[in-house]
Amino acid sequence: MFHKIMEVNTLRELDNMAVEAAVDHQILTRFIQQNEFFILKSASTLTHRYITKSDDEWSIALQAFTQAVQKYELNKGSFYSFSELIIRRRLIDYIRSQGKYSLEVSVDPIIFETEPNEDGEDISLHLAVAEQVSQESNSTIRLEIEAANDAFSHYGFSFYELTNCSPQAKKTKLSCAKAVAFLFHNPLLITEIHNSKQLPLKIIEKNAKVPRKILERHRKYIIAAVEILSGEYPNLVEYLRYIREEIDK
Repeated sequence: MFHKIMEVNTLRELDNMAVEAAVDHQILTRFIQQNEFFILKSASTLTHRYITKSDDEWSIALQAFTQAVQKYELNKGSFYSFSELIIRRRLIDYIRSQGKYSLEVSVDPIIFETEPNEDGEDISLHLAVAEQVSQESNSTIRLEIEAANDAFSHYGFSFYELTNCSPQAKKTKLSCAKAVAFLFHNPLLITEIHNSKQLPLKIIEKNAKVPRKILERHRKYIIAAVEILSGEYPNLVEYLRYIREEIDK
């Protein structure tokens, strides 16, 4: 317990230093120097290659880190998580513009829009179409999936596990959409999810009127939807249109 308290205090000190760095150039310079390894690691994780200071990706990541300092607020949670998101966004934009790194990722985007099989339609047709999408030369969606997979890892699951926990019946999909919409209408809860890595099941059940059983069964899917819709994933968002429509009601 003592070590956990020390760890939390250390992280909060770093968060406070980020706030101070936004208004003091000397602190900013020192702050960047102290976090060079973090910046390089973040860039390397996204690009799946070893990044050094001689690479263009270092400059992009450094600019993104500096931008994160300028935009960061303590109520946004961990500075590391926030800055990592900004770095990821800028690098994805850069890689997209350069057409670099065709990542080999097996993608099954249909997992977000699986329809009920009540009419007896063979679901393998959907999977075949998804496989074709996954082989497109455009690597942007692959980069987004890699970034999303990294984000999901902090919650203890992977992008590829969503196949087994995505809602199929229309009624269940609507319930999940209502749960996500409730969270977006109460942004403080999303902040809490980002910080605690837990889904507030009791609050959602009580206020969104979604059965606890559905929330527990599709917890990973709901968290994934929150992360994607609140992040920078323009391609993946397209597979969550029905949830966006529920949010916009």
